Amino acid sequence: MPKLQRMEITVSSPDEAEALAGLLYMIVNHGWEEEERPGGKMMFRVYAPNKDFILELAEEIKQRLPKLQVVAEAVEEQNWVESWKEFFTPVEAGSRFVVLPPWMEEQKRTTGRIPIVIEPKTAFGTGHHASTALCLAALSDLFDAGRISPGQSFLDLGTGSGILGIAAASLKLIGEGVDPDLIAVENALENRAVNNIAAESFAVRRGSLEAVQGKSFDLVMANILAGPLVDMSAGIMQRVNKGGALALSGILTVQCASVKAAYASLGVPRLFTRDEWACLVWAG
Repeated sequence: MPKLQRMEITVSSPDEAEALAGLLYMIVNHGWEEEERPGGKMMFRVYAPNKDFILELAEEIKQRLPKLQVVAEAVEEQNWVESWKEFFTPVEAGSRFVVLPPWMEEQKRTTGRIPIVIEPKTAFGTGHHASTALCLAALSDLFDAGRISPGQSFLDLGTGSGILGIAAASLKLIGEGVDPDLIAVENALENRAVNNIAAESFAVRRGSLEAVQGKSFDLVMANILAGPLVDMSAGIMQRVNKGGALALSGILTVQCASVKAAYASLGVPRLFTRDEWACLVWAG
């Protein structure tokens, strides 16, 4: 059985979590896992098949954030997959969705919700993280309120596992997802097939804003991080149709002011929060 390399980093405060997440965003293209620990601590886990990558990442973190505890080791890939099964439970998000892993697919028809089956891999977005759950809740709310409707277009920027694009396509919207990381694109395509979503309903490809240059959408969703959302604000706003909706997540509540300021021309957003995370939504 091949071995994956795993790195674990413990952080003790929201400031440390923000700094580490920003660093990981710049270096780790394929996503990472976060776990809340007692006493307000957070555990970040990064998996990769390449030992050199993990060692270089560990050294980079030690240099830039020397106070953090960093542990790197090799783990059996089978153990990593089995660990998902131990804690991956169905996640109800908003009024409409439930996120399930493939081994719980038989529960799809018993919840009364729209099922989204996600294969847990290294790509970000299983629905367990607050930022993803908040975005799904915002999507449910926009649909319930009639602010988005079947046939309208959407963009899932930084699609990761494809979970948000699959959710939008399940509501009969038509759009596309882009991600700069090839692993995420492959995972999104796999999840799209598992959920029987047609390519015509949810196109997925590698890239970022440049991949949709000149296009605009009725709904734009971006579940990434506050820093990139601020940096790309002008380009993101250009992708939203007049009267369209924009949902931004991956934002710590302490970062809301800076993100709101970057999108001030859109007006005052609606705020969804969970724990220390926030999702900002503008709707026409």
